Amino acid sequence: MNWRNGCIGVAALFLAACGSDDQQQAASTPSAEPEVQVETWGFALEEIEGSVQYEYAAKFAELVTEKTAGAVDVRLFPYGQLGGLTDIYDQVQAGAVQLAFGSGFLGGTVPESQLFSLNFVLGDDEWQNTQILNDPAFRKHPDLLESFRERDLQPLAIVPEGWQVWSANKAIRSPDDFSGVAIRTMDNRLLRETYRAYGADPTTMEYGELFSGMQLGQIDGNIQPVFAHQEMDFYQVQDYLIFANQAQFIATFMANRDWYDGLSDEHKQVIEEAVVELVPYIHEVQTRLNSERLDIITSNSDIELVYLTPEEREVFRELSIPVRETFAEMVGERGTRLMTVLVDMTDEAYSAE
Repeated sequence: MNWRNGCIGVAALFLAACGSDDQQQAASTPSAEPEVQVETWGFALEEIEGSVQYEYAAKFAELVTEKTAGAVDVRLFPYGQLGGLTDIYDQVQAGAVQLAFGSGFLGGTVPESQLFSLNFVLGDDEWQNTQILNDPAFRKHPDLLESFRERDLQPLAIVPEGWQVWSANKAIRSPDDFSGVAIRTMDNRLLRETYRAYGADPTTMEYGELFSGMQLGQIDGNIQPVFAHQEMDFYQVQDYLIFANQAQFIATFMANRDWYDGLSDEHKQVIEEAVVELVPYIHEVQTRLNSERLDIITSNSDIELVYLTPEEREVFRELSIPVRETFAEMVGERGTRLMTVLVDMTDEAYSAE
């Protein structure tokens, strides 16, 4: 689907949502009270119903409705309704939908966003990491804003969805264990460079094709938060889940730039209040979902859980450090400054602890 077809499809969905019967009824009852004009914001998700992104979007929609006294309705489009991941990005850039999530695949559109794919940059405390990423000093940093706005996007919030967990058909405890493993990565150069450094064979595949790819042996391993391994049944075609705590899965909540710029100050404030309120809420949700889904996985399969020791993690951490230079080469001075800001803020926060 190209973005033009996507725009047509989204427009058709919005028209269908409005319906013609209500218009005919309004026309036939001229004495009725004038209807309140409800503004609709479309919100495209990279994940299906029941996911962290869906729970975030549903709560965001609820908060916006409350804060605008029903004057704004946020309509959710879970993964698949508007095409694949790149279709979603094309549509929010074009303004066919107003809001969207972007994660690892977004690196092809906003190269600086690959910063969130770097391994061993953030610390071991998920709540601490969430606070750092949503601190206005980082979330509203000029280099972050400019990197999105140059691509017709406006970043609104940063949403960690849980630790990225490796799955494979053998235990992976060292780079030697990764040798020859075709591990699926998103279309993200930084991830490919990272897993090459670990000794694996990174292979790009669309999210919706991943289950069959592993089932057919086209892919040997996978990288997902626990809830995604469960909700997409990935664990049913893998023998091991490996916890290295090398990186969290991080999504950016973003808007179409021109649409956002055209909002009233009141509506911009509604969005700001909502994303701030959602920081502790979604942290609790992702923690609970990942814990519950891990219980489901272990109850419904014989999959083996592998937790790397600090010494085993340190080997991978050392291999990941040179990839930061690759990131700097890819994104230039602006992205490098942003990486330095995040590293410094993380060091400061964990030193204070």
